[in-house]
Amino acid sequence: MVHAGQIVLFRFPQTDLRRGKLRPALIIGKLPGSFEDWLICMISSQSRHHIEGFDNIITPDDPDFPLSGLKSSSVIRVGRLAVVDVSLLLGSIGEVDASRVLQIKANLVNWLNH
Repeated sequence: MVHAGQIVLFRFPQTDLRRGKLRPALIIGKLPGSFEDWLICMISSQSRHHIEGFDNIITPDDPDFPLSGLKSSSVIRVGRLAVVDVSLLLGSIGEVDASRVLQIKANLVNWLNH
């Protein structure tokens, strides 16, 4: 069962809609309504894309890293969002702590209210 905080695999498209590569994505939450649509954000091992105060970095030193299923330090890219049907999610590799999800949501809300 899909839930917020879960890390799944998803073929994240490029911003020009070209086919992207399979990569981890963080489940932010289910959208309201009767459809199984979920808000997700991309995870990348390319830390150079990190935006301070917006994105979230997870490292092997973090308490929730061992359960994440990630292989190396990664940036959860809050600005790379997608709404997808649950059928497009290609399986769970792990999850992060609920406090991390809350911080990511707060970063997104702060940006939207800016």
